[in-house]
Amino acid sequence: MSEVARILSQVEQGDSSAAEKLLPLVYDELRKLAAAKLAQENPGQTLQATALVHDAYVRLVDVEQGQHWDSRGHFFAAAAEAMRRILVDRARQKQSRRRGGGLEQQDIDHLEIAIPEPFIDVLGVNEALARFEKIDKLKADLVKLRYFAGMTIPEAAAALGISSATADRYWVFARAWLHAELKRAKECDVN
Repeated sequence: MSEVARILSQVEQGDSSAAEKLLPLVYDELRKLAAAKLAQENPGQTLQATALVHDAYVRLVDVEQGQHWDSRGHFFAAAAEAMRRILVDRARQKQSRRRGGGLEQQDIDHLEIAIPEPFIDVLGVNEALARFEKIDKLKADLVKLRYFAGMTIPEAAAALGISSATADRYWVFARAWLHAELKRAKECDVN
């Protein structure tokens, strides 16, 4: 019987001093397990691996709950489950605060909410489009149909008498060209 298994057996029997002996033996492995669990979490997680280990360890060796482990592997599986539950509890707490916690929801159907319009340099787009039209009229026409008329790729393709696949390729090229042209024009205005 390994040292860890012997101490786990003592913890199961209610020996509170055995729990103090167990942590130094399993701490490094629990810390690796905690770090692996935290690495799977979304960015912005504020819980440290050390805190997760200690919270999980307290849950595991709480002798009043009478836990039983068949083996060292079973103990680590239980530790992983305890860590998962801690992370889930924290995520639920964050979500409930983010969603307003205990605040009451109000109906906003009757309210007018101002939404800021995204800044679109229509004049810049128009000037770039005029330059593009001199280079490739068909692709410029596609941009006009997509950008100003709001047509989908298949609708614009049908209007221009080209296939959707061709329109898709033209659209990718036209967007890249216009983006580069608008960026160049913006840099020239700054300088």
